[in-house]
Amino acid sequence: MNTGGVLLGHGQVRHVRLRPTRHAFDYSAYFLMLPMRRLTALTKSTSQNGPTNRTDLPINKAGLLSFFDTDHGDGRQAQNGGALAWIEELLASENIHDAKGEIWLQTFPRVWGYTFKPVSFWYCHRSDNTLAAILAEVHNTFGERHCYLLPEPKFGRTEHANKVFHVSPFCEVKGQYDFRFMRTHQAAVERIVARVDHGDDKGPLIQTSISGALVPATRKEILRTFWRYPFFTFAVVLRIHWHALLLWLKRVPFITKPEPPSELVSRGQASPTIISKIS
Repeated sequence: MNTGGVLLGHGQVRHVRLRPTRHAFDYSAYFLMLPMRRLTALTKSTSQNGPTNRTDLPINKAGLLSFFDTDHGDGRQAQNGGALAWIEELLASENIHDAKGEIWLQTFPRVWGYTFKPVSFWYCHRSDNTLAAILAEVHNTFGERHCYLLPEPKFGRTEHANKVFHVSPFCEVKGQYDFRFMRTHQAAVERIVARVDHGDDKGPLIQTSISGALVPATRKEILRTFWRYPFFTFAVVLRIHWHALLLWLKRVPFITKPEPPSELVSRGQASPTIISKIS
């Protein structure tokens, strides 16, 4: 068994639209938590010492569940530094030079080699394990992406960013996102919560979250997770279109897709209030 520090999160995705008509759903979900710098060091060690240091999760190779560097950032191959090199270059370009600790990536895996990642979160730590930045990497169903950078965030604190990227044809590109994150240990269980709420000049509009308990991604756990949700990614895409149909039937106004922002990254800012718990 060699997890390489990779974790699987088992929990829920929740979504609540408050207006012009209420629409809500939640469903069981799982995701990966990847220590990107540790994995890169492991890969280098593997190349020097043979295959004995490989992780139970297939990385940059086919598997029932797998992770590929090319699914993130600018799509560069692992031999060119992969997703880690991309995020490190992005942080440097944004004058964030103290993220010298671990960089954790929370994301959906490929399932049967297929993936769609509505949002992935990069938790960029300093050497003392405090957060230097969080990056929300957002993809829409039109093949476009945008990144919201939250400099100097804190777990339990609200971070804000203006909405500049089209995600849903039932939401205008205006207003603000409120991000809140928690990573806690309670009763020997590690949990993570990522909550993203969207509001505009009329008030709160949409509340979303993804949360889960974190466990080591052993071979046994990967197989158990796969057979519990063998068509997980297909279900994610199907649900997106199903709920779009339901919103259309509820006569929620349809918004034509605008052009994506010219800049890949937009920066957010923090709220002074820190909360101790996120529901």
